[in-house]
Amino acid sequence: MALLTSRTEQHPATQDRATTHPDQSLADDLRAFESLAFGDFGTTGTTPTSELTRLLFDREGERERIHRPWQRLMADSAFRHRPGLSPAEQAARSYDWLRMVNDAVPTPEDLAEDAGRLASLHEWAAIVDGGGGLCTVASIHYNLFLGSLLDHEVDSRRDLTEFTSMRRIGTFLCTEVEHGNDSAALETTAELDPETGGFILNTPHPGAQKFMPNTSTTGGPKTAVVAARLLVGGQDQGVFLFLTPLSDDEGLLPGIRVRRLPFRSGAPVDHCLTHFDRVRLPREALLEAEHGRLGGDGTLSSTLGNRRKRFLRSIGRVTVGKLCMSGAAVGASRAALAIAVRYGEHRHVSGPRAGERIAVNAYRTHHSRLLGALSTAYAMTFLHRSVLSRWSGHTDEEREDVERLVAVAKGWITWQARGITVECRERCGAQGLFAVNGLSGFPDYVEGTVTAEGDNLVIWAKAAAELVFHHEAEKDAWPTPATGAEELVDPHFLRHLLARSEAVWQTRARLALRRGPAKDPVARWNATSSAALEMVSAHASLRAADAFLDAVFLAREPQARELLERLCLLFLLHQVSERTGDLLAHGHMSTEQVRALPTVLDTVTGGLAPYMTALVDAFDLPDGFLDAVPIANSGCVPLADYAGLGE
Repeated sequence: MALLTSRTEQHPATQDRATTHPDQSLADDLRAFESLAFGDFGTTGTTPTSELTRLLFDREGERERIHRPWQRLMADSAFRHRPGLSPAEQAARSYDWLRMVNDAVPTPEDLAEDAGRLASLHEWAAIVDGGGGLCTVASIHYNLFLGSLLDHEVDSRRDLTEFTSMRRIGTFLCTEVEHGNDSAALETTAELDPETGGFILNTPHPGAQKFMPNTSTTGGPKTAVVAARLLVGGQDQGVFLFLTPLSDDEGLLPGIRVRRLPFRSGAPVDHCLTHFDRVRLPREALLEAEHGRLGGDGTLSSTLGNRRKRFLRSIGRVTVGKLCMSGAAVGASRAALAIAVRYGEHRHVSGPRAGERIAVNAYRTHHSRLLGALSTAYAMTFLHRSVLSRWSGHTDEEREDVERLVAVAKGWITWQARGITVECRERCGAQGLFAVNGLSGFPDYVEGTVTAEGDNLVIWAKAAAELVFHHEAEKDAWPTPATGAEELVDPHFLRHLLARSEAVWQTRARLALRRGPAKDPVARWNATSSAALEMVSAHASLRAADAFLDAVFLAREPQARELLERLCLLFLLHQVSERTGDLLAHGHMSTEQVRALPTVLDTVTGGLAPYMTALVDAFDLPDGFLDAVPIANSGCVPLADYAGLGE
């Protein structure tokens, strides 16, 4: 039983790897693993679910504080599917749910300042039908709006109680019709009025309208934090944030023009275009801190040397927003998998013998896809936990590196979630198309997380430019070329292969950059970007692998550790299988290993198939949530009660 466990005891991943391996043929290696995979695991009649749940949610002993309140809240019947709601009613429901969240929070300011609790709120809110709308308005109100106010200096003239009590809903206006990912170039202006000391907020042309935020009167009176270009005496001082009331109980305030955008599936929210017609703001509307203070004489003082840095510090809450989007994608993926696996257990199809009926999960064509997605969902969860921990404990000197890690993880996690939620819907066939069955809304919502808080491709391109030269791909002690004796069932060897893949792409990117035309930066980056983005992809997979191996290392219960170890192995095998061409060409894998990889992958998959239910049960989804999803329950007649077919 110790073959895999002896490997993981080498973790943490940063320590030196063993450089010698048993002189065992690949055939013997596979036979040894097959014996392990189908041996005595699971014969005790116990399941490792509770330990897996601890590793997913309570490794630092904070499950009761960070996760349990949201889990209990999402079990409330108010969060169940309600058929027949119009788009406007769905948007209004998002605000009703937001107020339920606020009622469950002792101190909203503390929630806004706790990235772990905020991200966890998104994990759990994303599981419910229409939860994308709640995630959207909660992220905006608590993180982008209230968090931005708290991150800047306190002004006694601002009363936060109307926001913490939700007498007013907060929103955040940054991107414009013509400025999305280049929002540092936005054109909305806030001109200092020397006579009053206040500001005049203005939209100079239609392309400068604020695009998409929830600024209508749906949900009640609203106030925005608006990103605008500060003009002092006609001089551009850069982009700062301004506290701007938008509406009251009577409707929109003077000078505020709002036009609703078409309904967007996946996140039922009142998205709008917003235009400011010379709106007057008081002096205290400007949010100030060390990155920018405006003196009484109109002189700006700042600890940061340029306008772009001041802008990025002003909108620093976008990083926590990335963590929230990652959390929502992780939560949606786990919920989708739980529904799909449960459905596959009681959905019976024709077997090989006449009259025989067997669960669809019994077929490799079905369970292999779900198991691959399960291994990725565990990796996503562990990576998210690791990145959250880094963010919560980072120093000022580490901030830039950790912000990049948050961005890389957000891109990888949300892209993986896209594939998982689509796969789960497909595995449930036509039943998965109906909203009542809890799956059809996930892909649309996940698409929003791909774009929110920085489009994935753009933030990865930025990370790629930084990693090409400001990061050294990991060197380890494994010999090159591969001897062929390395074990494909050794997770640390597979991790080594991921590290080598990152190094290969970094070398290519550096070479392309050096060879590019020196006087044409666009052409030079174009020549570099493909390899650089592949480097980021390998880097993200490696970080996920390390987080997964950390979790295996910390498992206390032997069966849970073994099951998690095999799931980690499955994740690593899938990651390596996508990269075998380069690994073979550069001598990091032998021809025999590449040929054997599909067999090893299939063997590991087969060994895990009986434990799919235990793996999703560890997600600890509320019974109230699962009980309300027809296809997640055995013995139900799916959709009969909803289609009028039950009589």
